[in-house]
Amino acid sequence: MTRAVVTTGAGGGLSVEDVHLAGPDTGQVRVRLVAAGVCHSDLSLHRGTLPHKTPAVLGHEGAGVVTEVGSGVEHVRAGDHVVLNWRAPCRSCAFCRNGEPYLCSYSDLVSRKPYGRLADGTPVYPGLGVAAFAEETVLPESGVVKVPSDVPPEVAALLGCAALTGFGAVVNCARVRPGQSAVVFGVGGVGRIALQTLRLVGAGTIVAVDASADKEKAARQSGATHFLPASPDLLEEIRELTDGRGCDHAIECVGGAATVRQAWDCTRRGGTVTVVGAGGRDDRVSFTALELFHSARRLVGCLHGNATAERDVPVLLDHVRAGRMDIGALVSDRIPLDGVAGAFDRLAAHQGGRSLVLL
Repeated sequence: MTRAVVTTGAGGGLSVEDVHLAGPDTGQVRVRLVAAGVCHSDLSLHRGTLPHKTPAVLGHEGAGVVTEVGSGVEHVRAGDHVVLNWRAPCRSCAFCRNGEPYLCSYSDLVSRKPYGRLADGTPVYPGLGVAAFAEETVLPESGVVKVPSDVPPEVAALLGCAALTGFGAVVNCARVRPGQSAVVFGVGGVGRIALQTLRLVGAGTIVAVDASADKEKAARQSGATHFLPASPDLLEEIRELTDGRGCDHAIECVGGAATVRQAWDCTRRGGTVTVVGAGGRDDRVSFTALELFHSARRLVGCLHGNATAERDVPVLLDHVRAGRMDIGALVSDRIPLDGVAGAFDRLAAHQGGRSLVLL
């Protein structure tokens, strides 16, 4: 039995429950969690914005130590320190063979199968295939990436989602070049990593936009050269900062039709809008056929930073060790398992940075 944070979905019950874990089966590993970050996607799953089978154990951004491996596991063993990868690829489908493991045809299937039972026998599902808000979890071997044992928990945990997504949005998706201008919508965990990465790649004007004016200090510390509160006048303000043209790149980390549309409007002709935030399935964005043709802009979806975890995690760690990135700076609150509800309240109110569950 392991203690875990369980949701019934659609904004219903949220509680710490005993869960009986199955496995590890063939190709699976059991991990004792050390730390897990509270991401907005966890709140979206709990609210029902992200469709998911329930009851489910929340949490998809975490790190821990392998305690047991099933047959056929080749790349990790008991005692290895690992980062959890919520886009666990099969490595054999057409997408994986094409170098796009983040689009794996089968990674979503992990979250659709029960991975354990509640104390009364009810089947329970792993949130986003990971179930990191727990003392232990069981994942496919490709759902973990080995890291050195001396990586601090607050760094290792955030590598699995916020860091990979924000870094990948700039490097893998937008492919921002030195001197280019960029605007980042949303100064949460992913947005702050995107800002750090923009500074890392040598972007010129870096504008951060957020609904909360309290995020300005964090935005500037992360690399923003300018901070603008979200407003209807945003387009004019950004044009003033970019010689009247608009930014070369807009990186949308909020996940909403209105913000995507505003990011589009703030981008110059021929620029690129990278959509990182996960919006609702019925939240529609509208463009005219003429403006798509005339603006020659690119609108790019970005899933998990279009990352290949085993390639990008070591790169991120190199930047952290060299002092070029500060992932630990995202953490504002350290909480126990029963503190997740409070962390969700802070997320909804746009307060603080990343909450980190320590186990």
